[in-house]
Amino acid sequence: MADVGFHPMRLINSTDKQPESKVPRFVYGTAWKKDRSAELVTKALRAGFTGIDTAAQPKHYQENLVGDGIKRAIQEGYVKRKDLYVQTKFTPPPGQDPNNLPYDPKSSLEAQIRTSISSSLRNLGVPVNTTQENSYLDTLILHSPLATLPDTLEAWKIFESYVPNHIHHLGISNTNLRTLRTLFEEATIKPSIVQNRFYPGTRHDSNVRRFCKDKNIVYQSFWTLTGNPELLGSEVVKKVTEELKLRKPVGLYLCVMGLGNVSVLNGTTSSERMKEDLEGLNEWQKWIGEEGNLSKWEDTMHQFRALLGEQFTDPEDTSN
Repeated sequence: MADVGFHPMRLINSTDKQPESKVPRFVYGTAWKKDRSAELVTKALRAGFTGIDTAAQPKHYQENLVGDGIKRAIQEGYVKRKDLYVQTKFTPPPGQDPNNLPYDPKSSLEAQIRTSISSSLRNLGVPVNTTQENSYLDTLILHSPLATLPDTLEAWKIFESYVPNHIHHLGISNTNLRTLRTLFEEATIKPSIVQNRFYPGTRHDSNVRRFCKDKNIVYQSFWTLTGNPELLGSEVVKKVTEELKLRKPVGLYLCVMGLGNVSVLNGTTSSERMKEDLEGLNEWQKWIGEEGNLSKWEDTMHQFRALLGEQFTDPEDTSN
């Protein structure tokens, strides 16, 4: 059955000490916002976003400015920290600008990770009493697997040492099914988030998404609009937008969320689009409650899955 309630999703806990966290269906993405990062984060939170994604990767993110934007929104009374979902990433050296890193690339893997996390806690430490000692992140994401699987597992073990106090949940980005499965089987703190590019080059991650759904892991899509012009122009998305009187991008977002246990990174810089995207979720919630619309939606999602060529291969297939 298609996902029929686009409410925030509870992240899985691996221990009874982990606090409960919920990830919104839309998470505001802060990549490439540069000097506008603080302004746009505050604007997104004013518009109604409650989730923020960033990274300790100065090449593409200004994590300190993201923190400033969150703090400003809290100080102005638009949100409270307890109602926010904040996630950041540790980015290994190959993904960094060699001239601008948050750690010494010549240091040990453990030193790199601990230095990066320390800077993230400083940048994003926005409880009532803002100090590094009592700051926390809802989720820390490994931006990409390391060169070898043993190195990836070593990095994850270091991540685990921060749970549940400074970090509540862990996730991984840019992963394939083989790495994800091994990580899930061997880790003490299981991944709660998988953040991957959603596009035809990976068959829209059908096998990864199935694994996530089976294990109650939230799949978080990025490149959702940019990587899918064919989907954006499809008859299925057109039908959704006409039925609910929404823009095509919102229609595509709804279809992707409807695949089940999915949240979407949304990085618009337009205040108007921010509000329209969030209102689209509300309009869908109203529409789905009307008589006959649930079966319409299930039919729509059946067509959308067919459009994706959604065919799950053998669970042992590691090509995706």
